[in-house]
Amino acid sequence: MASSSPPARASRPVLALFGPTASGKTAIAGILRERLPAEVISADSAALYEGIPVLTAAPDYPAQLVGVVPLDEDVSVGRYQKLAHAAIDQADTPLVVGGTGLYFRAALSELAIPPRGRRAHWQEEVDRLGPEAAHALLADRDPAAAARVHANDRRRVVRALELAEAGHSLAPVDDRLWTDDSRYPTTIVALDLPLDELDRRIAARTAEMAESGAAAEAARAWAQPLSQTARKVLGLEEFATLPLDEAVERVTVATGRLARYQRKWLRRMPGVVTLDANRPPEEIAADIVALGRTGKHLSRHD
Repeated sequence: MASSSPPARASRPVLALFGPTASGKTAIAGILRERLPAEVISADSAALYEGIPVLTAAPDYPAQLVGVVPLDEDVSVGRYQKLAHAAIDQADTPLVVGGTGLYFRAALSELAIPPRGRRAHWQEEVDRLGPEAAHALLADRDPAAAARVHANDRRRVVRALELAEAGHSLAPVDDRLWTDDSRYPTTIVALDLPLDELDRRIAARTAEMAESGAAAEAARAWAQPLSQTARKVLGLEEFATLPLDEAVERVTVATGRLARYQRKWLRRMPGVVTLDANRPPEEIAADIVALGRTGKHLSRHD
């Protein structure tokens, strides 16, 4: 799918804030929203869903693309990209905030989203063949994709086979995460934290979610018709179906794994401004405001 071209005022800058879950993005964005001022636009796949603000750690201030999709609707990167481009185009000072790497890139760039193919067919085929044979089939059809996907990663094997059949690849020739495809001049600020501090914050935030009613919220949502993508919201099934202590433990562990994956995205972003996030959010926001005053932007990603 081709993304939309920006309107004529494309010279105005975009500020984008990326970081792993619990790195402090929401608090920092709230301060920037007041100081700049800016309009916050979420780049988080889970935050799109309505009715689960505790589970998705939704901000307590107005933000675009938060709680806008019913739980019974599937969300794709392509659908999100259309919404994000429209929100950015309409904002005077857009501040894109997220930790979902692909959504973050889709919001900022002209990233072409491959069309969805025969997903259900390949899901059934992978189940029929089994992990090793399905991976061998992928190796035959797309060796580059097979080299980066583990045989036990069923979801990615299915997607890789789906793409290969449609003439695309999970490992395209131009495999740089950020290319010269930003729709606007963009300053990307990435937040980094030591893993021990990140783990501490994740544990504290998960416990706070439990105290704020995550189990009741999840139970209400779980009782409704849910789309496949909504069912995958981290913490939804755990808080809805498990004893609270067990849910907290599992969500904490799963969130830690997610944060480590998000940090890999951070390390793959050349040319961004990386800030130490192990400081008060007011101090980090002040650094970002000062950065904006220099006129620095990343219209190219080398």
